[in-house]
Formats: sequence, structure tokens, C-alpha cells
Amino acid sequence: MSLIGKEVQPFAAKAFHNGDFIDVTDENFKGKWSVVCFYPADFTFVCPTELEDLQNEYATLKELGVEVYSVSTDTHFTHKAWHDHSEAISKIEYIMIGDPSQKLSRNFDVLNEEEGLADRGTFIIDPDGVVQAVEINAGGIGRDASTLVNKIKAAQYVRNNPGEVCPAKWQEGAETLKPSLDLVGKI
Repeated sequence: MSLIGKEVQPFAAKAFHNGDFIDVTDENFKGKWSVVCFYPADFTFVCPTELEDLQNEYATLKELGVEVYSVSTDTHFTHKAWHDHSEAISKIEYIMIGDPSQKLSRNFDVLNEEEGLADRGTFIIDPDGVVQAVEINAGGIGRDASTLVNKIKAAQYVRNNPGEVCPAKWQEGAETLKPSLDLVGKI
């Protein structure tokens, strides 16, 4: 079942952020754009490369009004330990949510029940707390945060310009489409 167009379900979790432990709930996803990036586990191999890449795009995402949340089924304590001992993870400025109860991973339908770990899932959530885009990758396939920036820009454009849609490989400033009877069969 797709989560596209659905509101984020209620949750409460502990997170590590800029040297502190904080509380995060579904209410944090309202009033601004959010990216929720699930990954299998701290102290692993592909995960730090993805999270560092996401950090490299964080300033751009912030300029777009986006807050970033990474999530694994580890605890917020484990996130702090990883942050303190990994060169790649020590750079992270965004919020790292712990999901040891696996509730959040289940809510987003990315929990691998057999392993008790989250799959690699990325979710773009609009200011109403509604999921607008989903990307799920197999464990061995890392994500590219630069494509996420383009997806956010497209999602924001479509939200701000009702009646227009963004075609494949759309870049900010490029032409969009206005679906209509006149356009049918002409693309």
C-alpha cells in the first residue's frame, strides 16, 4: 500500500541533534518541508556514506525550507556514540531519530521484520505532514542526495503552481506541463 498522499501517523521518539537528546513527534513534520531518511543501522558500511552525502546537501535543503531527519532502529544513545566515533557521521548537523521500538519504521512501512532493521527509505513530506515522494532501495544500494534536492524543488513547484506538473528530469526554471485535453497524445 502506497504512503503517497497520506498523512504521517502519530509517533513520539528520542533523537540526537547537535550534541543534545531531543524529543521528536509527527508534529515536527508540519509547517515546513521534511525529509525522513531511514537506514538499516549505525556502525555499518553503506549507511555512513549516505548520511555524509545527505549532510553535504543539508545547507541546500535548509535554503529550500527543508528539515532532515535520519532514522534507524538504533537508540539515540547509539547515534551519539556513532557521531562521536565516525569521521563521516561527526559532520552531521541534522536530526538523528532513534527507533528501537520500530514504530516509526512500521508507520513508514520500511521495517524488515526478519532483521528488525529499517530498509533504505527516503520520504519527502509537505508542510501539511503529507507524504509526497517515496524512494526505497535494497540494502546494498546507496542513495544520492543530489537527486533528492531536485525532487524537493519539483514537489515545491507543483504545490505552489496548481494545475502544472514537472516532467522527467525537470530542473528548476525549466518548462512544466499543464495537463489538458489539448496535450493528450502530443508528448
